[in-house]
Amino acid sequence: MHCILMKVYTNQGIVGFGEVRDIGSKKYALQLKSILLGENPCNVDKIFRRIKQFGGPARQGGGVCAVEVALWDILGKVTGQPVYRLLGGKFRDNVRMYCDTDIETEGRNTGYAMGQALKARMEKGFTFLKMDLGIDILREYEGTLSAPLGFVEEGQRLHDKLAEARKSCDVNQIRFWKNRLYDYDNIPHPLTGINVTEKGFDVLENYVREVRETVGYEVPIAIDHFGHIGLKNCIKLCRRIEKYNIAWAEDLIPWQYTDQYKILRASTTVPIATGEDIYLKEGFLPLLREGGVDIIHPDILTAGGILETKKISDLAADYGVSMAMHMAESPIACMAAVHTAAACENFLALEYHSVDVPVWNDIYTGQLPHPLVQDGFIKVPDLPGLGIEGLDDEVLAKLVHPEVPGMWEPTDLFNDDPCHDRIWS
Repeated sequence: MHCILMKVYTNQGIVGFGEVRDIGSKKYALQLKSILLGENPCNVDKIFRRIKQFGGPARQGGGVCAVEVALWDILGKVTGQPVYRLLGGKFRDNVRMYCDTDIETEGRNTGYAMGQALKARMEKGFTFLKMDLGIDILREYEGTLSAPLGFVEEGQRLHDKLAEARKSCDVNQIRFWKNRLYDYDNIPHPLTGINVTEKGFDVLENYVREVRETVGYEVPIAIDHFGHIGLKNCIKLCRRIEKYNIAWAEDLIPWQYTDQYKILRASTTVPIATGEDIYLKEGFLPLLREGGVDIIHPDILTAGGILETKKISDLAADYGVSMAMHMAESPIACMAAVHTAAACENFLALEYHSVDVPVWNDIYTGQLPHPLVQDGFIKVPDLPGLGIEGLDDEVLAKLVHPEVPGMWEPTDLFNDDPCHDRIWS
C-alpha cells in the first residue's frame, strides 16, 4: 500500500511531519496549502476548524488529517514537549500493538495454518491478535456461497483483467478495468445478493475452532474482512463464532448503516467494531447514540487527526464504549496514533500492519527505538512533537511507489487559490 508523506515548513526552520492515509491521494493535502500560508502553525485547532470542511470519510479525510498531524508535530517541537503532554498527559507509558496476520498457503487456507501464524506473532511478544475470516476462504469450497450465478466469479475476472492491463502498460486498458473493478467492489454489502450457505457457515466456524485449538483461548483475537455479505448473514456468522471468545468483529457492514448496526449488536454477544472510515466525531455520534457498537476503531488519518481522535475517544467513553485504533501507514502516522492512544483513557490496542516489513523501521531517524515495536508495545517517547527527528531519504528513494512517482516534490502551484470557501452565507 502506498502512503503519501508530507513536510510542513515554517519560516523559523521547524518542520512538521504529516501523512495522508494509506492508499490515499496527495491532492487531498495539496488543496489545503493556500489556506495554511501566512498562518501561525501553533494555532492548531483554529486551522483545523478552517480546513475540516475539505475532508470526508475514508481516504477523503487524508489531507486534512495530514496537515493536522504535522501542525501538532510543529507545536511540540516549538514548545519542546511531546504531543501527548499537549493533549493533557498520558494514561499509559506503553501502547499495546495488535498485528493483522495474513498467510499464504499451498493448498487450502486452514484454521490450523492461521493458528500457527498467530502463534508466531505471540512469540514476538504480541498480546493482541487479528485475523481475517470471510468469504474469500469459501471460494475453495463448493456449495458454500449462494449468489446470482457468475457474480462471485466476476470479481476475480476483473482483478485478472486489471493485472493483465498493468503488465501490458496500456494506460487506456488500465483505466477501463480499474473503473470496472471499482464499480464491482463498491456495491454495498446489503445489495450484493451474496449469501453464505449452512455448509459455508460450517467451514467458517470450523476455521475459528482450529485457530483456537492452536493458540488457546486466553489471547484476544479480533476478526476482519468478512466480505460483502448482508446483515442476516453477519448475524448468523457471529452467532456461530460466539463460543470462541472473539475480541471484536470489525466492519461487518458499511459504517453508514446505523440502524443495521443497532440490530447486529443486539443479535450477538460478539463485540461489534467499526470506524476506520468515519470522519469527525459527528460521524461517530449516531452509532454511539443508537448503541450500534461495542468498540470504535478510528484511523487517525481519517477521523480528523490527533485532537479530533482524542475528542472521539472521550465521546465514546461517555457511552461506555472502548477504542481500538486502525493504522496501516508509516512511522509518522504510527507515532501520531501512539501519542493519541497514550492520552485516551478508553484505549485498547493500536494496529501494526508492517510487522513483516523490516524496512519500515529504517524510514525514520533519531532517538526513537529501532525497531519501534518491541515485545508487542511501543514506549511512549518524551521527545518533542511526534518524536521523529528526521526521515532517511536514501531509504525512501528505494520505496517510491511506481504509480505515485516523485519525492518531496515542489508545491508552488498550490500557493494561491482565490476561492471563497465559506460554507454558509
